[in-house]
Amino acid sequence: MDSSYLQITFLGTGTSSGVPMIGCDCDVCTSSDPNDNRLRSSILVESPTTSFVIDTTPDFRYQMLRIHNKKLDAVLFTHPHKDHIAGLDDVRAYNYLQQKPMEVFANTLTIESLKREYHYVFADKTYPGIPQINLNTISQTPFFIGDIYVIPILVWHLNMPVFGFRMNDFTYITDANRIDEIEKEKIKGSKILVLNALRKENHISHFTLEQAVELATELEVPEVYFTHISHQLGKHEEINKVLPQHIRLAHDGLTLKLH
Repeated sequence: MDSSYLQITFLGTGTSSGVPMIGCDCDVCTSSDPNDNRLRSSILVESPTTSFVIDTTPDFRYQMLRIHNKKLDAVLFTHPHKDHIAGLDDVRAYNYLQQKPMEVFANTLTIESLKREYHYVFADKTYPGIPQINLNTISQTPFFIGDIYVIPILVWHLNMPVFGFRMNDFTYITDANRIDEIEKEKIKGSKILVLNALRKENHISHFTLEQAVELATELEVPEVYFTHISHQLGKHEEINKVLPQHIRLAHDGLTLKLH
């Protein structure tokens, strides 16, 4: 039996509106290719003994249902934007299944937002059936979730600090348009890098496709996947054809395994 691995499942690879976007009839939103259907961006990280998600999107419930997941030890948040935290209430199912609170790891900014968005969870007087959550404040200091060693990587989403994370030789970064040189050093040596690439046109707070390719090339990571993708980027198959051989668009349901 394989006793040492890290498995990554892409629960969603779309931007905040998802793909298809409501009311849109563009070629991507009407595509028959299932890889062009993207729920909001999140991943499931699993070792032989530990499992956690990075971000709970508005699609969290459906994302876990469609992979038939029945075990979750923790939630790790990148930042407090709605498309990354809106599904947290649905950890209630795991509270019931596992008979314990859900461990939630987030920076101070995100914890403040969670307490506002889910005020009923953290109120002095609560009621039966609400999510049971144990908050863990993280900073730039590495930490463990179960047996998985997590290294936070500070990136910038315009002026908002966002955490990317390195786990073993896998690095996951979403919602960024700038990474300081000292943080890039934490990424180097990874075998797999996941990076956001919103669209081809410039954006105020996300890497474009060209910028993401340039950064991936600079960091010299041998295997790269792009996520947090907009319908404006283009069709999955067509974009993959023009990318360098070691860089691909991720798609919902994609599973990676590192030994």
